Amino acid sequence: MCGIAGLLNRARRVEPGLLTAMIQRLAHRGPDGQGVWAGGPDGRIGLAHSRLSIIDLAGGHQPMGNEDGAIQVVFNGEIFNHIELRAELIAQGHTFRTHSDTEVIVHLYEQVGEAFVDRLNGQFAIALWDDRQRRLVLARDRTGIRPLFFTWTPEGLAFASEVKALFALPEVPRALDVGAIGETFTYWAPLPGRTVFQGIDALPPGTLMVVDAQAPDLRASARTQRYWDWDFGDGAASHHAHRDGADLAEELRELLVDAVRLQLRADVPVGAYLSGGLDSSIVTTLIKHFTDTPLRTFSLTFDDAEFDESAQQAELVAHLGTAHSSLRCSRADIAEAFADTVWHTEAPVLRTAPTPMMLLARHVRASGFKVVLTGEGADEVFGGYDIFKEARIRRFMARQPQSKARPQLIDRLYPYLRHSPAAARVLAQRFFAEGAEHAHQPHFGHHPRWQTTQRIWQFFSPDVRAQLAGWNHLAALEAHLPASHAGWQPLQRDQYIEAHTLMSGYLLSSQGDRMAMAASIEGRFPFLDHRVIEFGNRLPPRYKLMGLTEKYLLKRSVSGLLPEGIRTRTKQPYRAPDSACFFDQGRALDWVAELLSPARLADAGLFEPQAVGKLMAKCAQGRAIGFGDNMAFVGVLSTMLLHARFVHAH
Repeated sequence: MCGIAGLLNRARRVEPGLLTAMIQRLAHRGPDGQGVWAGGPDGRIGLAHSRLSIIDLAGGHQPMGNEDGAIQVVFNGEIFNHIELRAELIAQGHTFRTHSDTEVIVHLYEQVGEAFVDRLNGQFAIALWDDRQRRLVLARDRTGIRPLFFTWTPEGLAFASEVKALFALPEVPRALDVGAIGETFTYWAPLPGRTVFQGIDALPPGTLMVVDAQAPDLRASARTQRYWDWDFGDGAASHHAHRDGADLAEELRELLVDAVRLQLRADVPVGAYLSGGLDSSIVTTLIKHFTDTPLRTFSLTFDDAEFDESAQQAELVAHLGTAHSSLRCSRADIAEAFADTVWHTEAPVLRTAPTPMMLLARHVRASGFKVVLTGEGADEVFGGYDIFKEARIRRFMARQPQSKARPQLIDRLYPYLRHSPAAARVLAQRFFAEGAEHAHQPHFGHHPRWQTTQRIWQFFSPDVRAQLAGWNHLAALEAHLPASHAGWQPLQRDQYIEAHTLMSGYLLSSQGDRMAMAASIEGRFPFLDHRVIEFGNRLPPRYKLMGLTEKYLLKRSVSGLLPEGIRTRTKQPYRAPDSACFFDQGRALDWVAELLSPARLADAGLFEPQAVGKLMAKCAQGRAIGFGDNMAFVGVLSTMLLHARFVHAH
C-alpha cells in the first residue's frame, strides 16, 4: 500500500520539487519511504511514490524500472498473484532483480502491453511510463478499491492517489463542484469519474487511461477503456442455472479459500477485522481452518447498544480461539475525530460510520500490524443488503397493489433498528409503494433510498438549488448503465447499481481506503477477488436471495464452519451514532456551533442558514431519530468541514 503522484507536462521539464511537494501530502499512505523520478522526452514526465512496505521490504522501492529504464512504474496496492505471474515471466525469459509485486507489473507490461491489467489479481492504482512508445498508462483495479485522481492543468496532466496532493500545485484551483455535491446527496457519492472538486476527475474502476506524450494536445490524445465490469451475461445465469446447490456451495467455498490464501500474502503480520456479522466471520474462519496464518482479529464496540455487536464478536472469538482486541468507541470519540475523517475522505459523508473505522485502523497500527482482511463486498456480490429485499417486496406489492397480505412482508425488514421505517404500517406501505408504476425501470430498487437522501437538498441555498434545477438523478444514473442491463433480472440490476454507486463511491473510498490509509493500514477484501464476483454474477438470483433470506448460497457454503447463530443471523449493517455525537446536554459542541453559524454558512454559500438552524435545534432536542434528519445533519456538517479545510483556508 502506498501513495502515488505524477506529472506529464506538455512542454516544460518537470520540477522534482513539485513531485516532492505532491508526495509529501501522501506521507500517511506510505510512511516507510519516498521516491521521485523525472525523465522521458525532455524531462517532461515525473513519478513519485510514498511507500508502505509490505512485500519485499528491502527491494520494493519505487519508482521501479526495467533493465534499461525504458519502463517506469509507481503503484499503490497489491498484486496477489505476483508469485504465479513471476514464474510465467521468468519462463518467458524475463530477469528479476527484486521479489516485489511491483516488478511483476514492469515485466508483464513488457510482455503483453496494455493487456497486462487483465492478468492482475489485485487492488491497485498504477502509473506506468513507456519511454519507447512515449506514453503514460494509468490503471485502476476492477472494483475501485484504490483511488486515482487526475486534473488537466495549463502545463499538462497531474495525477495522484488523493486530491490533496494535486492541491500542492499552485495552478490547481480549489472549488467545490455543486453538481457533484448534488449527486453525493442523492447516491451517497458522485457518479463514477467525478469528484466534488471542480476540474478534478477520478479514474473509474476497471479503467485504463493512455496519454500520448508526443501529441500536441495531451488532453485530446487521452483515451480510456473499460477493461472489466460487472457482467450478468444475458441475465439468465445459464452457466449455473441447472447445477446442484451443494455442488455450487462447495465450489464457492473453495474459491473463497483461495481468495483468502492469496490475500494473506505479505512479508509483515496480517490481521483481520471481526464485526460479529457473517462476512467478516467467514473470512476469519477460513483463515483459521484453511491456512497456517496466525489469526489476530480486531473489532469495534459501541457504548450505544443499538450499534454494538460485542456479544456476537465474543461468540466467534471463543469459537475460533483467536487472539483478539477491540476498540470501544463513544460519541465523544466520534465528534473529536470527525474533522480528521473529512480531511481524509476529501468528500462529504452522510453518516459518521467512517470515523470509528479510522479509529480502529489507528488501533491496528498501534498493535504492530499494517494489513487487515475485511468482509467488505459480500453483500454486493451475494445479495445481502436490505435494499435488495426491500426491492423484492416492492416489486411483489406492485404486481397486486390492492393486496392486504403482501404489505405484511414489510415487517420482515430492519429488525435491528430501534426506529424502523417499517414500524408504522400505514406510512411504511405508502412509502414502499412509491413509484410502483416504475417497477420495470432499472433504478426502481434504489428509488426510496435516493428519495430519502435527497431530502438534504431542502437545506441547499437558493443559489445552489438554482444550479441544480433541471438535473434528473434517474436519467443521470441510467447514462452510466451498460446497454446489456436491459436483459438482466431485477436483482442483477440492483446489484450493478449498488456496486457502482454506494460500494465503489462510498464504502470502498470514504469508509474503506481513506480510513485505513489515514492510519497507514492496508485493507484487503477477499470477497472482491474478481473471480469471486464473476462466480457470483453467474449465479441465478435465487441462490443469492432465496425468498427473503439473503446470501443463501454463501451461508450454505460455510455450513458446519460457523456457529449457527452467526451463520443464519439476519444481516445487520455496520452503523454508528450520528447527529447525537455533536451535541452535549442540548447544545451543539463549540466547534460545530461555530462552523454551522449563520455567518459561516452564508460565507460558504452552500446551505440556507435558517433551514440549517432549525435542523440543529431539532438535533439538540434529541428529535432527529430518523435516517433523513441524521443524514442531513452529517451531510451539511461534513460539507462545511470540506469547504473550511480545502477551499476557505486557502
